[in-house]
Amino acid sequence: MNAPTGSTAGTVLAVGFVLDVPLIGVPEAAGRVLDLWRADARLCELPEGRWLLLLPEPVRTRADLAPGLPLERTGHGAPTGAPGPGPRSAAVTADGRLVLTEGGATVTRVIGELPALDPADWLDPSGLALHRPRALGAAPAPEAPPVEDSVPAVARPDLRAAAGIGPSSERARRLTAETPPARGRRARRPSGGRTGSGAAWWQTARPIALAPRHAAVVVVLLMVVPLLFVVLFGLGLLKNPEVDPGGIVYASIAAALAYGALFGRRAARDGGGSTTGHAATAAPVPAGGTRAPRRARRPWLGDLLVRFTLRTPAAHLLHRRHSRYLHDLTRAFEQHRWDDALRDALPLADRERGDTAAGRPWFSLALPKRFTGQLRPTPRRGGPTATNAISGRTVHQHLTGLYRDAAERLERQGRFDEAAFVLADLLAAPAEAVALLDRHGRLTQAAELAEGRELAAELVVRLWWRAGDRARAVRTAHRRGAFAAAVERLSATDPQAARELRLAWAEHCRAAGDRLGAVEAVWPDEALRPSVAADLRDAVALGGPTRGRALPHLLALPDLMALGSGTATRALARAVLDGDGDPNAPGRSVLAATLAGLPAADPATDRELATAAARAAVRDGGLGGGVAEHSLFDRLRGRADPLTAADLPRPRPRPAPRPGGAAPAHTAVDRPGTLPVLDAALLASGSLLVACGQAGARLLAPDGRTRAHWDTPTDRLVLADHGGGALLVTDHGPDLLGLAHLDLATRTVRPWTTLRARHLAPSYDGHRLIAAAEGGIVVLDTTAPRPVAVWRELGGEERLLGGITRTASGCAALVRSPSTARTPLTEVWRWDLPGWELRAKQRVDDALTDLLSRTDPADAPDPLVLAAGSLLTVEPLPAGLLDADGGIASEDRTVLRWTSGLPEAELTVDGRAVLGPSADGDHWVLTVPTPDGTGLHGYAGTGPCSAPGLTVLVPNAPGDRLGVRRHAGAVTYWHRSGRVLATSADGTTLLANLRVTVR
Repeated sequence: MNAPTGSTAGTVLAVGFVLDVPLIGVPEAAGRVLDLWRADARLCELPEGRWLLLLPEPVRTRADLAPGLPLERTGHGAPTGAPGPGPRSAAVTADGRLVLTEGGATVTRVIGELPALDPADWLDPSGLALHRPRALGAAPAPEAPPVEDSVPAVARPDLRAAAGIGPSSERARRLTAETPPARGRRARRPSGGRTGSGAAWWQTARPIALAPRHAAVVVVLLMVVPLLFVVLFGLGLLKNPEVDPGGIVYASIAAALAYGALFGRRAARDGGGSTTGHAATAAPVPAGGTRAPRRARRPWLGDLLVRFTLRTPAAHLLHRRHSRYLHDLTRAFEQHRWDDALRDALPLADRERGDTAAGRPWFSLALPKRFTGQLRPTPRRGGPTATNAISGRTVHQHLTGLYRDAAERLERQGRFDEAAFVLADLLAAPAEAVALLDRHGRLTQAAELAEGRELAAELVVRLWWRAGDRARAVRTAHRRGAFAAAVERLSATDPQAARELRLAWAEHCRAAGDRLGAVEAVWPDEALRPSVAADLRDAVALGGPTRGRALPHLLALPDLMALGSGTATRALARAVLDGDGDPNAPGRSVLAATLAGLPAADPATDRELATAAARAAVRDGGLGGGVAEHSLFDRLRGRADPLTAADLPRPRPRPAPRPGGAAPAHTAVDRPGTLPVLDAALLASGSLLVACGQAGARLLAPDGRTRAHWDTPTDRLVLADHGGGALLVTDHGPDLLGLAHLDLATRTVRPWTTLRARHLAPSYDGHRLIAAAEGGIVVLDTTAPRPVAVWRELGGEERLLGGITRTASGCAALVRSPSTARTPLTEVWRWDLPGWELRAKQRVDDALTDLLSRTDPADAPDPLVLAAGSLLTVEPLPAGLLDADGGIASEDRTVLRWTSGLPEAELTVDGRAVLGPSADGDHWVLTVPTPDGTGLHGYAGTGPCSAPGLTVLVPNAPGDRLGVRRHAGAVTYWHRSGRVLATSADGTTLLANLRVTVR
């Protein structure tokens, strides 16, 4: 027994034991440790070979029967009451030190610096039989939690209510109620603001649209019949005294109005009732989103009535009516009767945003103002307003002077709400109103107004940040890409707040797995650079160009040597620079170019790496291209070793391959793999990420060796644009998907949620995932613990057809929307990301109708939308039909047609395609069987083209179509039979060609 040798009597409360391993031997010591082992216990090795066992909780033991020298807990130094110079004793102090007393000598050691021992290493499982459990039955499908709707509501501040201004007078309501349905007049105001008792009829009713034949009847009754009777009576051809010409004219006008009301159709106010925006059933566009311009519906019938009225004696009465209104309004402003003046004031159109290119404004008899421009038809910004047929520009100038004088006086009196109301609602100058509210500390109100009126994104972010709603500021900055501009704008007024926003920006990127994004966010502030050291190390682990950008940033940190990783980082950078092969695959050219603009903190390290980078640039023929390549090389040579730099010439770019000739052709491995491949992508590091269904996901080297394996069943991949992570998607059933986060830097998988969705976009920005669900598009926040919808598009009457094609800058989809005609419209919609601005809508009804008229619908593959906004249709042509040369085709063919804003492109390939093409972004591949039926041919390209850009042959493959993925400057093709092939973007260089097997 290894008991203490001193005269220690009784029992002790021991927090651990010191085991004399050289005396009792390793097997005996290991057995004693295992007998005492508990969860959270700790085992360390002392320099002389003894073991230190620390227990999570103290145990009471007899000193003479203890398994080792007992450890007592004490405040500091040796245990109190320790015997004289002979005995042995041990104690653990509160600051983590071990105090050993032997033979009168005391030795102190820091426990945290002792090497740890793991008892698990003592176990030998070689003799154990491995039994794998088998499922008793099919696992029940997981339940999808409901998606939480967190779409930001559009800010619509009611300045009239905030200012305490009462409802409009009856006279003002009569005047404004006669305004045509011009959204520039009041569409931006919420109901209950200026309307008092409710929305005006033009805010809830829809304009009347007439079919051409009914419109012709109305024009005849309204114009031709009255004019004919007037001419006949004027010429004396109708002299019957019983015929009243005035009555006939008025009866004809009444008949025209009744006919129009009877046969007119109520059309959607915005040309189809688009529900694009923050809610699937709401018409307003969300903050940060902008609709594509739509042609405004002109109230031609009211226009004709106004012109006809102005040529009657009633014009004089209208002059008097408007002059009296203007006189009373002016007196109210001059007498400072603000309640009456602001209640009865008329908003002015924003002439600075006018645009007459879309057509002249229509006429109105309601309001004494004139507006010559046209604005985009959104609910919050003015649409095409009505021009008063009597009042001219002088009235507008007069009212502008009244309103500006009122705004200045109200601000001096401290009535800031009323002053902001005048600027924003009456003068159509929301930026001035926001500046006024900001000056006087009304930050929340200013932020709501700026967001509701779609002012500059950096202004909105700055105001929300200063107002304290930082989560909303971050969401707005991400959606509108305004982080950098907001930080710069905030730095001029509040540097501390700008630094906090910069940290929030970095954390936002870090949550999305974008390590380099977090580094770029804080790097301009030198004091914050040490906070991204961990992000830089994770970025180095990703390899490829990401590693090439991260290494110079790590070497630029001044305290890198103090952290103990400077030598290893320098050695890794040197190894990359001295490597051979393609300079882009290991990130050598990126590393050299980044080093040119970011010197290392240590001068000796900087000289060494600059010399190696300059040599690599000469060897590789440049630094990866760019207009500033010579300047970057001169920087490297200026910091390199002088003797070496004197002998280095300028890099000579390698000659680019000449275009022309046949398209590149590649052949996949001839044998199928042992694992199915359902999705694949070549990463920037050169590794391949492969989805193998129930066999999980694998990270493969270009030669097929497995670098990492995850057991999570994976049927699809959703890659992050920055390459630092992905979503692993599992199909649990119809429209039921399981999702898990994969961090490629740490190579860890974290389950996320189960989602009900019909389709997912194949890529995302690390934060926002685009899904097709409930007939529309929903954007989910993947950093939340459960699915949270932060944006919605379509839905309601507008339905999404097919899937969504996405790139980092935009996405497109096929949409069916209602129209004024009996048949709905089929259009290709294209949005810009991340702000979801609707940029284009193109009708494709004719292309689809022509396809179905020539092809049996059962044989026609599904059409496909590319991210640039073109529609790709496929038409199989059987043998026996006329070919392009006028002869009879002896073999089956397939014709691809692109419908876009440009002239339509067409491509004919040999073979009959059974399935439609696959696409990722603007890259597509069409699969047709080989003539002998044993393999597959893949014809690939980018966008509309008249010849394929690449041909891929997959021998010995069944009839499943090829898949395609564009990521990190490479294009990956895969087939379910276990073959994966990757090429450069132009298809000339083969980067990987392997079969996926179990190794």
